[in-house]
Amino acid sequence: MEMTPEALAKFFETVLPHLNERQRRVVVGSMADVLSRGGQARVAEASKMSTNTIWGAIREVREGMEPTERQRAPGGGDHKAIQKQPGLLVALDELVHPDTRGNPMSALRWTLKSTYQLSRELKAQGFEASAELVRRLLHEMGYSLQAPTKEKEGTNHPDRDGQFSHINSVATEFLSQGEPVISVDTKKKELIGEFSNAGREWQPKGEPTRVNVHDFPDPERGVNAKAIPYGIYDLSNDEGWVNVGDTHDTSEFAVSSIRKWWYTLGRERFPDAKRLMITADAGGSNGYRVRACKYHLWVLAAETGLEITVCHYPPGTSKWNRIEHRLFSFISINWRGKPLSDMRTIVEFISATTTKPGLTVQASYDQNWYEKGVKISDVDFEAIPIKRHDFHGEWNYTILPKAAV
Repeated sequence: MEMTPEALAKFFETVLPHLNERQRRVVVGSMADVLSRGGQARVAEASKMSTNTIWGAIREVREGMEPTERQRAPGGGDHKAIQKQPGLLVALDELVHPDTRGNPMSALRWTLKSTYQLSRELKAQGFEASAELVRRLLHEMGYSLQAPTKEKEGTNHPDRDGQFSHINSVATEFLSQGEPVISVDTKKKELIGEFSNAGREWQPKGEPTRVNVHDFPDPERGVNAKAIPYGIYDLSNDEGWVNVGDTHDTSEFAVSSIRKWWYTLGRERFPDAKRLMITADAGGSNGYRVRACKYHLWVLAAETGLEITVCHYPPGTSKWNRIEHRLFSFISINWRGKPLSDMRTIVEFISATTTKPGLTVQASYDQNWYEKGVKISDVDFEAIPIKRHDFHGEWNYTILPKAAV
């Protein structure tokens, strides 16, 4: 078969770019095999492929190449980096997780573990590992980019499950009798002003909302620079009430918020109620150790005529509180990416919070001043008519609506 060098070069220039590796070997091997004497050299020159590759392709063609999806024979191609460099995976694993599997004094123990930094450290140990190789190996080893998860709240109490069971049984009994059950807590305090708020929202391209560079409280607002949302979630009606103050998160403020909920929503929703159940965290302004909270709840009980039963979640389990994932999470979603410029904006965002299953929320601004550090005397505390439950009476108790003698 005769073909000029120019025609042969033109053929390969046209055909080879459209073929995969195996198909290229079939074409060049077949061409070199059918050409006259010197075909291997002519094909190598025209195709710009090495003579070794051409010779291997000729051998494959002569031995017979069956149609297959594979581009290379089994075992063909370059070996993996971890095969060529024994110990590479172990070295990388020790760098990424030094405190459990490697040396806690690793050079990267206190630095950012980026793929580039890991690559530099591996090279310093004598390995050849690019940042891209490090990335692929980390994925193969089961690593992924993750943010810290807020889960560690303290040592689990041995009666944690028992307390959850007690709360559930009391709440079930209240709900079956048509009595109100509410979950209460203080949401995270929020800076009032043109400050960045976590999250993103749709905006015209190139026109983000401009906010302050630094998140320093506005000095002109003084102690009123932060909003303090205290929430009440009604389990029966999937309804929330948020009382937003701007002074101090005290027990008086917490009970005042419950009082506002009762007179605004609760009394209307439960006109025949004789009892009220409150589930609350173990700490904070409504914690089980706080005298002032029990005292102000007693005042509320005497005022409304309601027996108020309080069940606290065990220490270290505040995230189990219903209000966290039934109310507060949706408020945060509703105002994500938006600056909370003033109190009216905060109240409007909270009030506009809804969910597809039917959550509705009402909110109001509490303009009252709540003083910190107010002490309840032993005499006043001992006068509180508390009936403690048999199971962990410090966590579970009922305050009777008896007026002081």
